[in-house]
Amino acid sequence: MTAVQEKPKAVAPSGPPPRRRGKRATALAGTDTLVLALMLGIPTIVHLLFVWIPTLGSVALSFSRWNGIGGLEDIEWIGVANYVEIFTEYPRFWPAVQHNLIWLLFLLVVPTSVGLLLAVLLDRELRFSRIYQSALYLPMVLSLALVGFIWQLIYTPDGGLLNSVLGLGDDPVDWIGDSDINLYAVLVAAAWRHTGYIMLLYLAGLKSVDPALKEAAALDGASATQTFFRVTFPVMKPVNIVVAVVTVIEALRAFDIVYVINKGRNGLELLSVLVTDNIIGEASRIGRGSAVAVILLTISLGVIIPYLYQVFSKENRT
Repeated sequence: MTAVQEKPKAVAPSGPPPRRRGKRATALAGTDTLVLALMLGIPTIVHLLFVWIPTLGSVALSFSRWNGIGGLEDIEWIGVANYVEIFTEYPRFWPAVQHNLIWLLFLLVVPTSVGLLLAVLLDRELRFSRIYQSALYLPMVLSLALVGFIWQLIYTPDGGLLNSVLGLGDDPVDWIGDSDINLYAVLVAAAWRHTGYIMLLYLAGLKSVDPALKEAAALDGASATQTFFRVTFPVMKPVNIVVAVVTVIEALRAFDIVYVINKGRNGLELLSVLVTDNIIGEASRIGRGSAVAVILLTISLGVIIPYLYQVFSKENRT
């Protein structure tokens, strides 16, 4: 008799049984799709209607001659003639550029320095610091038009607060009407509003500085002034960039305060005022006004694009 060989029994795997792969749910439900479409679609449509379409329309109209009467078929396309006229023949353009530059330099020096000083003082946990912060930031809450109206009352020659305080009632100074001083008088009003905002930005930057850095500098024998300029201020480089960008934008978009005071004339010409005067003024030169707006946009983008590039490149590195 031959022995019957038995087949070896299969050994069951010791690991857990394999899981069945189910279908991944990638499709959104109908309600979720509708909500997502509304959340993305409505802001996109609003952005296109109120930002991109007017911007592209201004760029196109800057190459035209049109008074706004009639339809699009009445537009006369003249190429770069508006830009040539602005740079060579428009008498108000270069004074406006000069005033915008003075506005920018003044805001970069005076409100920035004062705002930084106030932030350093408030960072020392003074008594009633919250009240001081609120009082100093309050002008920023006011619109530029309201600020212009308030300072118009202060600068009024007859019975104005400033002439009364200085005792110039018999021989009042026309702070607004005199083209030699009215720009600097308005800059004081703009700085009064802008300082509180700069103070708040620097105060937030000071709160974010690591106290260990200050302690290490103190252990090395550095004074408070040396610690601030060699340790604290360099660490606040991102805040300094934000302050610079905000100040440039504030200087370029200045309009309300000078328009309330004297409609941006007689020494208060700014690029933003020229845009308004050409588009909605009596002459209604939409093409030239659009060209000034494009020039102002180009100057603004020259500051904003490097800032955005630095921000996004920093995020990609992290």
